[in-house]
Formats: sequence, C-alpha cells, structure tokens
Amino acid sequence: MLGIYARRIAVAASAAALAATTGLLTAPAAQAAMPTPIAASTARTYLSQLTVSAEGSSSGYSRDKFPHWITQSGTCNTREVVLKRDGTGVVQDASCAATSGSWYSEYDGATWTAASDVDIDHMVPLAEAWRSGASSWTNAQRQAYANDLTRPQLIAVTDNVNQSKGDKDPAKWMPPRAAYHCTYARAWVHVKHYYNLSVDSAEKTALQTALKGC
Repeated sequence: MLGIYARRIAVAASAAALAATTGLLTAPAAQAAMPTPIAASTARTYLSQLTVSAEGSSSGYSRDKFPHWITQSGTCNTREVVLKRDGTGVVQDASCAATSGSWYSEYDGATWTAASDVDIDHMVPLAEAWRSGASSWTNAQRQAYANDLTRPQLIAVTDNVNQSKGDKDPAKWMPPRAAYHCTYARAWVHVKHYYNLSVDSAEKTALQTALKGC
C-alpha cells in the first residue's frame, strides 16, 4: 500500500527530524490560507486514479499513533504555525501562543478573535486516513502526515464545526458553507492522492458531485 508514498514520506520525515534537531526548520511566511489545492480538473483526474475499496477497520486506531502538533521552530508547534498562517494580525507571545488576531473560518464563514474558538482541522481526518491505508504506516510516517504544512491538510476553522465533522468523509459531511465545497473536495483529493489513500464508493461519488460544481 505504501509504494511511492513510502519513499516520499521517508525523505520528508527524516528531513523534518534533522531540521528539528538542528533548529533549522522555520515556520512558513504568513499567507492567511492553507496551501492552494490542485485545480478541479487535476482533482477529477486524481480521483479517478485512487483505489476504490470498502473502508477499513478502526481497530487499533489511536490519535497517539499520529503524533501531532510537533515543534516546528523555536517554541512554535504545528497548531501555532497554522494559527499564525491562517489568521490576520496575529500576535504571539514568547511561548508562541496567539494572544490576539482574527480568524475567518472557511467552513462556516464565521470570524473569531480568540484562538481558543479555533481548531486546526486535518482535512482528511486521522481516523479516516487510518481506515484508508495509514494503519500500515510507521509512526514516523503518521507524524509527518499529521503535521503536513505543505499539502492542503491543515486549516484553522470554527471549533464546534470541526467537532461536527469528526472523522467523517465527504459522503457524510461537507462544510456548512456551500461556497467552499469545491475547494474542500479539491483539497481532500489532493491529500488522498499524495498519500496514496483509498476512497470508498460513496466517498468517491460525493467528491465527484462536489467537483462538478467547480
């Protein structure tokens, strides 16, 4: 199941480990958005290339098997880097905690001025990844996945909206804000294709429907 992905993530994980130990890994410049996902046309092509199979078991799953919010630079962990990146006018204290700023949630169109009202969502949830192939990965590979700042995998959104999503795939949950469905589907396919994760038939149909609206 690992294939090309195993080679990609092994290099990424070792590079991240080296940078973390040498203090060379720096947070990306603020861009007030997650990385731009692939175009809709590319997403449709990638979706057709994904393995379609029944969703796997959640047996053995634990969030602890996806070490997340690792240190990225100095005292800043992944959550704090994304809060800075996705926010506007974000001010951080010496420990990198966001003390002020504003965050617009693409999922529901709400704006928040307290970091405590914002969750960092894994576009393709950790449990969903587990059931789609990540159960066979190493913990180092899952750590790289859970802290991926390069793909459109992490995004700051309203906390209770993120909680309503849980570990659901697009056949069971889409953002309340319909205008974001196209971007959401593009990002979902982008992540699944990069990491060679499978989709179930209902999930694929939901993504095809969303991409038609792009």
